[in-house]
Amino acid sequence: MYSIGITGIGGRMGRMLLSETLNRDDCRIAGGTERAGSPLIGTALKELDARAPDDILVGDAPEALFEQADVVIDFTMPQATLANAEIAARTGRAMVIGTTGFSAEEEKRIEDAAATAPIVKAGNMSLGVNLLVQVTRQVARALDLDFDAEIVEMHHRYKIDAPSGTALMLGRAVAEGRGQDHDAVAVRGRDGITGERPRGAIGYAALRGGNVVGDHTVIFAADNERIELTHKAADRAIFARGALHAALWLKGRAPGLYSMADVLGLQA
Repeated sequence: MYSIGITGIGGRMGRMLLSETLNRDDCRIAGGTERAGSPLIGTALKELDARAPDDILVGDAPEALFEQADVVIDFTMPQATLANAEIAARTGRAMVIGTTGFSAEEEKRIEDAAATAPIVKAGNMSLGVNLLVQVTRQVARALDLDFDAEIVEMHHRYKIDAPSGTALMLGRAVAEGRGQDHDAVAVRGRDGITGERPRGAIGYAALRGGNVVGDHTVIFAADNERIELTHKAADRAIFARGALHAALWLKGRAPGLYSMADVLGLQA
């Protein structure tokens, strides 16, 4: 049976991924890792979920996890994810990346790893968000630059990167629809006397507070009318289910960097 490895298995997403894996009958849990020094290392996965096998322990060696699993799912931190992507490249093992907050140079390192390993990488794994990305691209393509594009996102107080990976997916969809260079027109924060809004800019606003799982709104605002496209996530289980869907989709795939649009068969 297709086996799933989970890095950062003791975190919120790691535990959710474990739970969702145990909910399925078409895959099994191969193991999970935590960062060096974590008090969870050496404990049985059964301590994280009573349905888990009691003979699988939380480890601290990602290399061993990649050897044990058919695919490894990673929702950790950029530096840890990059190190794990290099292991995937060396071993040729499949990998699903849900981590966000990478620099352009770090994105390139993941692309390089995908030359020898099949990797699905997405800023958001939910079906609804990926449909929203497609709709956003189409709407942007239909409208001219008289419609100002703004993206507003809100997440829980613990999120460490801003704008969110999903917000950037949506902003890039706007730019693609308009035929723009995203990085040349993105405005990722405003403060003080900023002057008039540049025509064609793509603006971002990031809100943090409470336990919000993830709210995203794309606003196209022109004189006297406004279009708003919104997705609200109420439970992070939707991300875990999407990641597992991607993991199973990778079975037998050739090396390459894939997106959730590929997984879901959505037209770009």
